[in-house]
Amino acid sequence: MKNDYIEKYGFKMVLKQEADKVGIDLTDEMLQKFEKYKDLLIEWNQKMNLTSITEDYEVIMKHYIDCLEIVKYIPDGSNIIDVGTGAGFPGIVISIYFNNKVKITLLDALNKRLIFLKEVIKELNLKNIEIVHGRAEELANKEEYRQQYDIVVSRAVSNLSTLLEYDSGYIKVGGKCLFLKGDSVNIEIDEAKKAFDILKCSVSNLYKYTYVVNNEKYNRYILEILKNSNTPKNYPRNNGQIKKNPLK
Repeated sequence: MKNDYIEKYGFKMVLKQEADKVGIDLTDEMLQKFEKYKDLLIEWNQKMNLTSITEDYEVIMKHYIDCLEIVKYIPDGSNIIDVGTGAGFPGIVISIYFNNKVKITLLDALNKRLIFLKEVIKELNLKNIEIVHGRAEELANKEEYRQQYDIVVSRAVSNLSTLLEYDSGYIKVGGKCLFLKGDSVNIEIDEAKKAFDILKCSVSNLYKYTYVVNNEKYNRYILEILKNSNTPKNYPRNNGQIKKNPLK
């Protein structure tokens, strides 16, 4: 039904309407870039596994609207790193929305995804954005990345205690993590108490939002975590230690 609606009114108009519903104003330029991004995602997805979400309306809701919620909590001028960016969610979405007003680093361990992202950046003419190939827990210990960012974002990467260990080393003291999470977020927060203590972080806000696709309601959350002091020197640990002994 919704895809029939898109056929009638067009991808950009439906995206515009759905963004308006959640208080996000998208310009014509942004809408053109989002449509081109969608086209590239579908095209490249035939060659590599980027996403299981390929219907136009699901792309609008589950990728774009879901990720656009995060821009409400990002100030202009922020230096952001998207850890485990995958197909560019939420990093590319943030870049399109802010149109050069923030600086973004996209980090992923799988090089073939980064080849796709390079093409997206080129085709959409995105500025103030760079791509880094590497493992999150390794780069967080390198001087050029450690505690260099105002905000770290991650979506669908790992459970909270592990994600916090991967990500918190990138953030300046006083900076924040913005994690996109599902219904289990409160359980994850409870299970991550040890991680919060060791990594010198605390929950500062939990923002809830919902959307409906094909009569199914999705409860989603943006978990905001404040970094209170320097990350201890021995964190993050190597991947084997993180997997074997998670901070729970």
